[in-house]
Amino acid sequence: MDRPLNIVHCVESYAPALGGMPEVVKQLSERMVRMGHHVTVFTKAHPDRKSDRLNGVDIRGFQLSGNHVDGIVGDTVPYLQALRESKADIITFFAAQQWASDIALPHLGSLPGKKVFVPTGFSALHDPRWAGYYGQMPRWLGDMDLNLFLSHHYQDIEFAKAHAITNHTVIPNGAAEEEFDRTPEFDLRSSLGIEPAQPLVMHLGSYTGIKGHREAIQLFVKARTGRSVLALIGNGNVALERIYQRHFSYFLLRLSALLKRKRIVFLELDRARTVDALKQADLFLFPSNVECSPIVLFEAMAAGVPFLSSRAGNAAEIVAWSNGGWTMPGHRDAQQRERPDIAAGARMLEEILHDPAKRKEAAQAGHQAWRERFTWRHIAGQYISAYKHLVSGDQQ
Repeated sequence: MDRPLNIVHCVESYAPALGGMPEVVKQLSERMVRMGHHVTVFTKAHPDRKSDRLNGVDIRGFQLSGNHVDGIVGDTVPYLQALRESKADIITFFAAQQWASDIALPHLGSLPGKKVFVPTGFSALHDPRWAGYYGQMPRWLGDMDLNLFLSHHYQDIEFAKAHAITNHTVIPNGAAEEEFDRTPEFDLRSSLGIEPAQPLVMHLGSYTGIKGHREAIQLFVKARTGRSVLALIGNGNVALERIYQRHFSYFLLRLSALLKRKRIVFLELDRARTVDALKQADLFLFPSNVECSPIVLFEAMAAGVPFLSSRAGNAAEIVAWSNGGWTMPGHRDAQQRERPDIAAGARMLEEILHDPAKRKEAAQAGHQAWRERFTWRHIAGQYISAYKHLVSGDQQ
């Protein structure tokens, strides 16, 4: 089937809003437009959005927020009416547990076109407050024409398999070739006075309490890596720096870092400088507690930087796909959050930093895997192929 598709992507927030999911949907939507398809994004209204069209993608903003459990704030009728009147060939809902999906899930039968669900992890699957929601989820998954998972083994796809849901496929995340193929303009090492031979370890992520910032500091300070630098880059890190410098819970870590002549820097950079900085790292360190399929690992691969990650989400699967890095041991707590083994992780960190050949081999393997399989151009092509099969009636 060769005609252009009319596609609606439903997501909680979208550009100029920042975050992993807005970026995923932006990458996919803009590439689909360049392929000749019509894409409209249904999302939350944003005060800084100056136009209802961005890079060829139409945007419809709604004054809505919340989710099924905490409650939806705003009038849901215009959103449902817009979906029903969209004349869409494909409607894709990105992420469970947020209003753009939760409003529509009970009404799938009244919506036009083929319905696709990208659950992105079911992060509240084990939260008792969400038991009723997940009690209905097997029916909603069955009502979808396709459920699209990011991993072959994470808890969302395992949930689907346990409930005999067969209308599913797997398409991973990726990283943008336009961002990572361009020539860097920002020199992080020079700007911070980091010597060329000094090991530079990097962590990317907004400071939310679940992205492993404290664990990254613990691992870095404990590892015997000599006079090295840890750069924490992401929104909220200025606040984290104040906590690190003043709060008693960080006192021993501060003292140990000082005695070992280790340096920790907290940065909030724009996207372009963040990408440039990542390319200068010797190792990307990501001991996150909660993930589905961490995009930053694909970005490290695109930057040609090996990674050491917790086992949150499908990090171990990404290692198997790419050979671009390693995962450290850990355990899941009562809330199913990954808790890295700091002692074991620190030993891995020092071993990797002391072995340039090992880092180079992983960096090259990861970059090659990204180039061949995990660019957003390649991923968007897989989405469009799945969409076309649905519309033409082919079985997945």
